[in-house]
Amino acid sequence: MRLAAIDIGSNAARLLIADVVEKNNGKPEFNKLNLIRVPLRLGFDVFENGEISKHRRGMILQTMKAYGHLMKVYDVEYIKACATSAMRDAANSDDIIRKVKLETGIEIKVISGDDEASFIYENHIAENLDKEHSYLYIDVGGGSTELTFFAEGKLKYKESFNIGTIRLLKGQVEEHTWDEMKDHLKNNTKSSLPMIAIGSGGNINKVFSMSKKKEGKPLPLDLLKDYYKELSAVSLEERIRIYKLREDRADVIVPALQIYINVMRWADIDEIYVPKIGLADGLIQSLYEEVKDIK
Repeated sequence: MRLAAIDIGSNAARLLIADVVEKNNGKPEFNKLNLIRVPLRLGFDVFENGEISKHRRGMILQTMKAYGHLMKVYDVEYIKACATSAMRDAANSDDIIRKVKLETGIEIKVISGDDEASFIYENHIAENLDKEHSYLYIDVGGGSTELTFFAEGKLKYKESFNIGTIRLLKGQVEEHTWDEMKDHLKNNTKSSLPMIAIGSGGNINKVFSMSKKKEGKPLPLDLLKDYYKELSAVSLEERIRIYKLREDRADVIVPALQIYINVMRWADIDEIYVPKIGLADGLIQSLYEEVKDIK
């Protein structure tokens, strides 16, 4: 079965195409065929002006048309397309969704922060890890951060906060929002087991690849702090040149590190695992559950 997921975030839109193969034990195996990312940067319009500009509306439409063509080439059977924080906040998102549906046939659903946390949890990473720890998923995007807490084999808590990399760059996050996140963490992540973080999002993936750590090894909090100091100390141009970062990564990686560091400090976590999963992966798994019995 060939499936596709589209994740329209505040910084970028991603198309993930995957083959799903059912193994002998009945469990599905998800094989990524392609992942395409286009830096639409919708949050730069929305978090400042409340709506998506004409220029970026055109970019969304052209991106969805391109994704539509790719899905035809790959013979995709089912698709799930979702939009997150920027489209949630944009006054003109309904008009954009209508136009995309009319011109491409792709139906975009704007999901809540709570849904976003649930879809990321669909990856079930923690369930495959040892039962001697509790786990906090931290997913940092351009417009919001989703936290999901997993302990004793159960999902205990999930919450979305309007703290994202683009919001921070635009000075749109007030102190009380940070305080709210801190209080939530202190009150809802209590466990007798030691806690480990699981990070998702393009920025933590980039930090992991910069660290040259082996796959499956965690990043220590102190290393994140070191990167934060290093990257904050140089200009955007120097970040691009020295660390070989794309411009649309170089500006958001510093506020992303700030979010991961704060969350880990407040939850008293020393290490973060980066399994290279994101919302698109969760959407694929959710879509599979919806269509697996359709003959």
